[in-house]
Amino acid sequence: MTKAIKFHETGGPDVLKWEDVDIGDPGAGEIRVKHNAVGLNYIDVYHREGLYPLPMPSGLGLEAAGVVEAVGDGVDNLKPGDRVSCGTGPVGAYSEARIMPAAIAVKIPDGIEDTTAAAMMLQGMTAEFLLNRTFPVEKGQTILFHAAAGGVGLIACQWAKAIGATVIGTVGTDEKAELARAHGCDHPIVYTREDFVERVKEITDGKGVPVVYDSVGKDTFMGSLDCLSTRGYLVNFGSASGPPEPLNLGLLAPKGSLYVTRPTLMTYCAAREDLELSSGRLFEMVGSGKVKIEVNQTYPLAEAAQAHRDLEARKTTGSTVFTT
Repeated sequence: MTKAIKFHETGGPDVLKWEDVDIGDPGAGEIRVKHNAVGLNYIDVYHREGLYPLPMPSGLGLEAAGVVEAVGDGVDNLKPGDRVSCGTGPVGAYSEARIMPAAIAVKIPDGIEDTTAAAMMLQGMTAEFLLNRTFPVEKGQTILFHAAAGGVGLIACQWAKAIGATVIGTVGTDEKAELARAHGCDHPIVYTREDFVERVKEITDGKGVPVVYDSVGKDTFMGSLDCLSTRGYLVNFGSASGPPEPLNLGLLAPKGSLYVTRPTLMTYCAAREDLELSSGRLFEMVGSGKVKIEVNQTYPLAEAAQAHRDLEARKTTGSTVFTT
């Protein structure tokens, strides 16, 4: 039998159970993949808690890398033995093996290990669509990226520097500030002792920034608006501190005719051509050395609950990978 993490009710990390599952054979348009590495992402917490509801009982996880074991009818772009990765769902990546749609899998280029691929697909393609397609960052611009020492943050800081931007980033500790700085963050702000709005105004000589990328949510949302220059964009792509309060759209006018958007990777990579575009750009950036993927924590997949505790306690930096 194959082992997988399942949960039968929403709640804290303790709802995650290590169970036997029977995955069977792939159907039409599907592949069976043996996972060698599985990625941990904050969206997994949202699914577990029920913020993003799933039918119960459910598997968990969107990101993994491994080897194709079998293909179903109609799959002609993949074959047994191919190394593949995924990062856009459906859920179920927290498993030793699984059946998945062939349409969401991409081949892993030579030179990129499975552990690296599992750590970078969801976070790396998120950085790609944020910086290139949601608000296309240009050389010479100054941007603010919250949680700069997290998995998406470290990738985004490097990517933005490769574009030629100046990066301001918020972090929780001095250690995380140094980590972010080492990955391209020009101005780390330790939000636990500094007012990030005041610091952004100081750094930009009162002008503010054209874009704020905010995955923190409730604790930073209104402050993020105050960091924006006229006609600036607040890109809220996560809610680590909880969902923001309902927004009175009338506030956007006096603050400078601002824009607010709530994008998701699944929307930006729903079409196969967009998935190939995003993953191709990511593989190119990593292959060139402009973006380095930092796997700073590994856990056995059976210990997913502990990994979730550490993630929520902000004890992790960079990417976290489960081994199977």
